[in-house]
Amino acid sequence: MSLRIIAALVVVTAAVWPAFANESYKFNQAQSTIGFSVHHFLGATRGKFTKFQGNIDIDREHPENSSVTVRIDVHSINTGIVRRDNHLRSPEFFNVEKFPEMSFKSRTVKQTGPQAGDIMGDLTMHGVTKPITLHVKLLSSPDDSKQTRWSVTTEPLQRRDFNLMFGPAAENISGTSQSVQVNIEITAPRAQ
Repeated sequence: MSLRIIAALVVVTAAVWPAFANESYKFNQAQSTIGFSVHHFLGATRGKFTKFQGNIDIDREHPENSSVTVRIDVHSINTGIVRRDNHLRSPEFFNVEKFPEMSFKSRTVKQTGPQAGDIMGDLTMHGVTKPITLHVKLLSSPDDSKQTRWSVTTEPLQRRDFNLMFGPAAENISGTSQSVQVNIEITAPRAQ
């Protein structure tokens, strides 16, 4: 095969390959929310984590090959009350000195509709890893390759599953629910 033909193949391959390559996106922390709510005797507490990183790799031709990884700085918890946040960071609950990070890593991705899917993966929190399924809905146009926006829901997380329990007296007095509702919206521009 002549050098001219090889050069032509390289040019053609370079021109065609990007259409099949994965697209990578990075979470925009300022435009994304990783939040939660939990009920107790006095109503509900809502909060969020303000520091996190996430990557989304999308294979448009084969969505099942897509993946998501997320790392959350647990110290960044914010419920709007400093004293409560400090208590949640303490050894009695999250113990951020010992467990400073929460993470999610996808294992499988399944498209469930034109703009919806399920992401099955492992959530690690407070030193415990459990499988969870994230139900995602694409909020941006599927043709937008500059940025992707998702709404994410999951079944309520159970505090007991991750050993996130206060002392027995505090649990009884506060009436804090075992179930924690997760509220997530992600905006992720395409990585350069």
